[in-house]
Amino acid sequence: MNQVGLGADIIMCFDQCIAYGASERQVRQAMERTHRWAAQCHRVHRDSGAWPGRALFGIVQGGTFSHLRDESTQAITAIPFDGYAVGGLAVGEDKEQLYGFTGQVAAQLPQDKPRYLMGVGSPEDLVEGVARGIDMFDCALPTRVARNGAMFTPDGRVDVTKRRFAEQHGPVDEECDCYACANYSAAYVHHLFRAKEILGLRLASTHNLRFVLRLMERIREAILEERFTSFSREFLDRYRPTDETARQEQKLRWLQERGT
Repeated sequence: MNQVGLGADIIMCFDQCIAYGASERQVRQAMERTHRWAAQCHRVHRDSGAWPGRALFGIVQGGTFSHLRDESTQAITAIPFDGYAVGGLAVGEDKEQLYGFTGQVAAQLPQDKPRYLMGVGSPEDLVEGVARGIDMFDCALPTRVARNGAMFTPDGRVDVTKRRFAEQHGPVDEECDCYACANYSAAYVHHLFRAKEILGLRLASTHNLRFVLRLMERIREAILEERFTSFSREFLDRYRPTDETARQEQKLRWLQERGT
């Protein structure tokens, strides 16, 4: 079943997202194929009267080659799509490259159309993406990491399977209003994971989804109140992408096992 058959409100053009580390020749071939498909998708979408109210987005590719990113942005924005996506990132490149190419492309996209960063969903990346002009995101990361016990908090990602949560009788995140935090203690969620109960995965997923949705609500509010710069600085100063305490515990165990 295609995107129209699924009833999608936003339809993405077919593209080729090439693997990180591919040669410039391979990236160019994939990019040019993406451009041809984009033109064909737009033509079919324009000429068909069967899809009213459904937005079609074009996708910029170009890998980690700056000149190809510029070339792809020019080619895709030459087609009057309803919105534009930055594709081919968060596939193995480092954060500096992710943020750099996001900003490079977003700065060249139409300001009056939605700008969408594909496959990015870490809380710090949402804030950094918005700071560079991105409006929309999608990613399986919040639920993927939740299945392994990783839960987002204002201080960063924590691993609820760790021993220290066994005695935490308050919620994982005191500032969260999600179902999990409103009804269950961190100790109980910890128990569910240790007992391999599926409810633990569901509660952690519910929490992470609410965390990122609430984060975007706060970002929108900060933008409307013209204080996004201070908001982003305060958020990034506090938030740590990984569980630093868990890492310290792991390091301590490693040292103890080796008698040092």
